[in-house]
Amino acid sequence: MTKTRVLDAAVVVALVLYPLLLPGYLDLGTRMIVMALFAMSLDLLVGYCGLVTLGHAAFFGVGAYSAGILAIRASADPLTGLLAGGVAAAILGLLAGTVLLRSRRLTLIMLTLATVLIVQETANRMNWLTGGADGLQGIDMDPVLGRFAFDLFGRVGYVYAAAVLALGFLVFRAVVDSNFGKSLVGIRENEPRMRAIGAPVDTRLRIAFVMSAALAGIAGALQAQVTEFVSLNAVSVEFSGEILIMLILGGAGRRYGAFLGAPLYVFMQDYLAKEDPANWYLWIGAMLMAIVLFAPGGLTKWIGALVGRATHASPLPGRS
Repeated sequence: MTKTRVLDAAVVVALVLYPLLLPGYLDLGTRMIVMALFAMSLDLLVGYCGLVTLGHAAFFGVGAYSAGILAIRASADPLTGLLAGGVAAAILGLLAGTVLLRSRRLTLIMLTLATVLIVQETANRMNWLTGGADGLQGIDMDPVLGRFAFDLFGRVGYVYAAAVLALGFLVFRAVVDSNFGKSLVGIRENEPRMRAIGAPVDTRLRIAFVMSAALAGIAGALQAQVTEFVSLNAVSVEFSGEILIMLILGGAGRRYGAFLGAPLYVFMQDYLAKEDPANWYLWIGAMLMAIVLFAPGGLTKWIGALVGRATHASPLPGRS
């Protein structure tokens, strides 16, 4: 419990110090937060359920388009947009999960890949609604809680995103620490045994799938609101692969993996795109290979091991 509180405090301190230390990079910090929330939603499936997917961007994109279209055509209230994005993604997650969760492993990966391709092409063809390849433009959000207007410097957007991330993490932590979350780990480790003892495996996986989709939709809605734009890339295979890489970097199935992997990837992407725009993907690939080879559990596990060695003092002389 003490270790968890220390790590929680470290995350809070990092969120608070970032705008103080890097006030000129608030847009980058906000993107880090959105990606951390998105990676957290994927972790519920990959890390805790053991369900690898290459189509999670479908839920992110649906959430983003839902919030953006709602802001343009009906209500530009940020909280309403978050709710709309989460609900729309949850509905898609319920429909998709009913079909996709009948499969496992490679078949599931291929089906999720097909899902995101279908959603992307649908968004592309419905250009009268989504803007198609040009993206959804003209989003103009109302002030948060009717008081805090989104400013040019990104201060309100950063604080708003950080607050949403904090609430999302509280929900995520409550789920993974509950008996329901422990049963998901049991399903990941040995699904046949969980079925043998009478656990409702299909129902629990479907619930987790919907919860993960809803959280991804909220992340997408948040992205649409703080950038006031939704691109077709938000619902693409490439984006699904990127978020999976972020999670692998931080550590799947690790409570704080998303908080480490997503900011690291976003920072390296921004830095390398400036320093070596022609080959930045090469360096990202090299970094991922290094993590897989030297820290196979992700940076969170590797750092935890280093801290564990440092905090455990060697036995005193003369004692076994």
